[in-house]
Amino acid sequence: MRLGVPVAVLAVAGTVGVLAPGAAAAATTRYEAETSPAVCTGTIDSDWPGYTGTGFCNSTNAIGAHAQFTVTATAGTSTVQVRFANGTTSTRPADLVVNGTTVASVPFESTGTWDTWATRTFTVATTAGTNTIRLNPTTSAGLPNLDALDLTTGDDTPPPTADTLYVAPGGTDGATGTISDPTTLTSALTRVDAGGTIYLRGGTYRHTQTITIAQNNSGTSSARKTITAYQNETPVLNFSAQSEDTANRGLVIGGSYWTIHGIVVERAGDNGILLAGSNNIIRRTVTRFNRDTGLQLSRLASNTPQSQWPANNLIESSVSHDNADSDGEDADGFAPKLTVGGGNVFRYTVSHNNIDDGYDLYTKSDTGPIGAVTIEDSLALDNGTLSDGSQAGNGDRNGYKLGGEDIGVNHVIRRSIAHGNGKHGFTYNRNLGTMTVSDNVSVGNEERNFNFDGGSSVFRGNTSCDSGSNDRIIGNSDSSNQFWSGSNGSRCSAYTGSLRWSFASDGRLVVTFG
Repeated sequence: MRLGVPVAVLAVAGTVGVLAPGAAAAATTRYEAETSPAVCTGTIDSDWPGYTGTGFCNSTNAIGAHAQFTVTATAGTSTVQVRFANGTTSTRPADLVVNGTTVASVPFESTGTWDTWATRTFTVATTAGTNTIRLNPTTSAGLPNLDALDLTTGDDTPPPTADTLYVAPGGTDGATGTISDPTTLTSALTRVDAGGTIYLRGGTYRHTQTITIAQNNSGTSSARKTITAYQNETPVLNFSAQSEDTANRGLVIGGSYWTIHGIVVERAGDNGILLAGSNNIIRRTVTRFNRDTGLQLSRLASNTPQSQWPANNLIESSVSHDNADSDGEDADGFAPKLTVGGGNVFRYTVSHNNIDDGYDLYTKSDTGPIGAVTIEDSLALDNGTLSDGSQAGNGDRNGYKLGGEDIGVNHVIRRSIAHGNGKHGFTYNRNLGTMTVSDNVSVGNEERNFNFDGGSSVFRGNTSCDSGSNDRIIGNSDSSNQFWSGSNGSRCSAYTGSLRWSFASDGRLVVTFG
């Protein structure tokens, strides 16, 4: 509810619950929000009655604020109950993060008043011993007031519900979907309810047909549907049995309000992932070795009205690499192009060693302008050359290709890096709009680091080093930029040597030189 700083208060967690004769050995432990080692980014308050213990967590109203509980559990699945109050009229959604991995989105609906307390129940996978359960708000409204968390452990194969389903490479359509009797992804997609989670066990899933999340299969703004890797395992959706064909995509997401987390999609006959729905989150996902663009945003079908073009999607902390078609001219890393709505964001993403462009925002006169795209804190590296060193003469080979056919779209490109791409680092590609191009770094691209021959874009704080030829800039540019005109400027000393990249534990992209 209010601004504050992280708070941790010493106390002792108590155990509650009674074991019935003949029941499984399950135990419920209560962890109070004011009890160390619990952490509350905010204050511990006691001004609204009805809480248990000595107070409740009144968190900061901001994205990045959080509440975290440290619990003791057995290996398997555990039931979590969070007691909360939300006196506003709006849902306060939060990501549920278990042992550092986001596993679900939790909708904390309005309880009417701040002294009316309710409980949300969900199932999580836990390891033997100490586990952390964190709630990260996904809007600036922050979290509700949090009173306590109850954790029930003991039975590692609870009856499956539409809220929690488990999938494994050896699963079957008719299986119950528990961790010990896993089902298939295609079956789980038809069974999971809004707010539910599908856990994918590690291993390779070999598919011959496209996996489709239908347009009418959606979550809601307060109860997202989630597909996520189980704990720290790596599920790989492999479509190598497909032939190269525009109909042979890997994963098609036609629904909305889905979160896809921690999976690999590879070797599809066309796009690895086609994202055609809206308000989805793609996080910590890899698309690789597909025979067209790794992850493309475009309409679901040729007759899809413009009002249903994919909009307001977030692609975050994800990688797309070594995607190549047989003609060598179509397979990009990421491509929000041709038929996309507004509000799509790429953040902390890496596109490297794709045969065509790193990022392709192409437009054409047949379909008109697309919605403005934001690319921020991202990297385009060595596109035009695959990781094995092979190239194709037909590819455009740009880092960031930002338009097409003299159609103006006001994209935002900021704090991003283009390095070693086979043509231009950042190119307007005949986008005559007013783009915002700020605080980007472009190094060692074969033709130009910045190529903007038209439009009225605004350039601020950009740095260009070791360009193949002089940068071309038409638009609003001032002295905060350091473009290349035959020699490096003073800022280039920070961008020498080998480029290395990695992801921090919170998903931020970290790039270093030297």
